[in-house]
Amino acid sequence: MSSLITEDEISHETELVWLEDITTLDYVRQSLDRLPTRKGKPAYHRDGRMVGYAILGATAKPSRASGTFRRRVFWLLPHDRDSQPDGLYAKSAPAEAVDPRTLEPRLKGSKTERSEGGPLSPAIHEHRTSA
Repeated sequence: MSSLITEDEISHETELVWLEDITTLDYVRQSLDRLPTRKGKPAYHRDGRMVGYAILGATAKPSRASGTFRRRVFWLLPHDRDSQPDGLYAKSAPAEAVDPRTLEPRLKGSKTERSEGGPLSPAIHEHRTSA
């Protein structure tokens, strides 16, 4: 879950790659997956679709036990709000969901009024103008 991701776990990120236009998405789910490489599009083994992923810098070290790298993957399930606007998450969001507009390399992102089913929050307007 995104609330369990700490910034030290994503401190080696250099880039976030988006596979679709995130401006149309109220939220994306994020998780830390064990992957065999620092960069490149990872294999995807969940229902739904991968929306994006993180690329790690050369200083990222693999796990001693598995030789894998922990990288963020951003994804959506078939019953998420973008596919079912009046469904389960019409006025809420999954625990691991964050507003994609708050995501940057090395920043875990946050929930916003918009990601929780409300209108675009003033914080997003501030984030956009200060970026």
